[in-house]
Amino acid sequence: MKIRILVASTVSFLLLPGLVPSAQACTNVLVSKGASADGSVMISYSADSGGSLAHLFYLPAADHEEGEWVEVNTWERHPNPTKVRQVAHTYAVYNLMNEHQLTIGETTNGGREELHNNKEGLLYSELITLALQRSKTAREAVLTMAALAQEYGYRDEGETFSVADTQEVWMMDIIGKGPEVKGAIWVAARVPDGYISAHANMCRITTIEMDDPDNWLFSPDVVGFAVERGYYDPSSGKPFSYREAYHPPNPVSMRVCMTRVWSIYRRSAPSQVFGNDYHRGVEGAEDFPLFIKPDEKLSVRDVMGLMRDHFEGTPYDMTKGIDAGPFACPYRWRDLTWKVDGVKYVWERPISTQQAGFVMVTQSRDWLPDPVGGVYWYTPDDCFTTPFTPFYAGTDRVPQAFAQGDIDRFSWESAWWVYNIVSNLTYNTWSRIMPDVAAAQKEVEDAIFAMVPAVEETAVKLFEKDPELAKRFLTTYSVSTAEGTLERWKELGTFVLTKFNDGYVRTEENGTEGVEYPEAWLRRLLEENPDQFRVPDWGQDPEE
Repeated sequence: MKIRILVASTVSFLLLPGLVPSAQACTNVLVSKGASADGSVMISYSADSGGSLAHLFYLPAADHEEGEWVEVNTWERHPNPTKVRQVAHTYAVYNLMNEHQLTIGETTNGGREELHNNKEGLLYSELITLALQRSKTAREAVLTMAALAQEYGYRDEGETFSVADTQEVWMMDIIGKGPEVKGAIWVAARVPDGYISAHANMCRITTIEMDDPDNWLFSPDVVGFAVERGYYDPSSGKPFSYREAYHPPNPVSMRVCMTRVWSIYRRSAPSQVFGNDYHRGVEGAEDFPLFIKPDEKLSVRDVMGLMRDHFEGTPYDMTKGIDAGPFACPYRWRDLTWKVDGVKYVWERPISTQQAGFVMVTQSRDWLPDPVGGVYWYTPDDCFTTPFTPFYAGTDRVPQAFAQGDIDRFSWESAWWVYNIVSNLTYNTWSRIMPDVAAAQKEVEDAIFAMVPAVEETAVKLFEKDPELAKRFLTTYSVSTAEGTLERWKELGTFVLTKFNDGYVRTEENGTEGVEYPEAWLRRLLEENPDQFRVPDWGQDPEE
């Protein structure tokens, strides 16, 4: 028996020991073809996991011998990897998009702990990689992941996938059957054309339209297993709910997960009213719809904007209040939950977060050849403080700096570290530094988007004459653009460190001057310490 080793090194880091994915991890937006401004099918994915470093990777297309097996392992290098029967042909995969513009994102929802299985089977990241290698369409990918989990077992927590091709986008929930039972329970729903959806570490699917196979897919025992385990009582008179059976929510999960969904919905459809009770954990509150129709069709830059969200302009605005510090920092350091005098509290958990390992926004477009139509917009850090750069589906090479780096050692040669040093420099004096970072981000992205029409027009013309030449052109453009953006970010890092050093601001106009604390924050300080900093009044102003 011939065995090859498949290593994919970008998504499985989300399950490092000590992390709690259901509290800390990811956010996805799903945009159907009819809900996008240009007819793209889009998904976004913030892969959030502090203390981990992601690498871009590329797996080339390949033909395989009959009887060949593949040993699947991912970033965490599981000591007991699963061996899977290989198929005759596998498609090329660039990170989380394949050569047919199929793309997959995820958020971990945890689900019932007794259904977790760490003994045998495939991890969610392995399901993603195998599905991308073996599927052309989103529906096919859903069924492929389900079949693999059934045949080899599912060794992971509950998971929600976003699966998109040039025509459709699906949301899929999956969970194991426990450590003693091979297989998985799952359900998938197609986002109706003209609508969007979102998920953020909490199972979204409740009732299932079981008589609509065009738009709903599910495991045959999705209800029966719940009845068998006592998760659902058919005599209760209540309709079956996948979420209530396999991932019953609690006040913390509703707060840190559904507030993100609420913010995506309220920004995409401001004319609609999405109340606060459900995401604040009010018992019995009405849930949000699984799908909504946006007020205006969304562009790819709109979706990027949704991923750059700290609840600004709402009662939960993370740049406001004493918890934001004197300089309006929208981040709260871990742990997410905490206690004072025995009372439990939880920080707000935004869409845009300092712990992002990478963020992607993908476009799948049916009016263009696959190598041109699929675009994988990527940044290796929190997208609020970094720019997106495009990698086309025809790209077959990873920029070296985006494929290397060690979480235990800073390096200017690692894109992840370069982007992170700029982001981290902003945190302590956010309101002072972020304008410079935002200006650089806009400069880079504006230049890239200005070039996109010419790049794609050229690529299409080349594809008509020589598809391989078109792919080389797209690879050169994608790699050089990423490398150029990285160099710009190195310059920005040295600029920020120089301008904002040791609590001062250095400018050509004013020289060196203090950063100064905002008066509103100083007043809050004096409420707690009214006399500590007071200077005695001797009838004259003391010199500083």
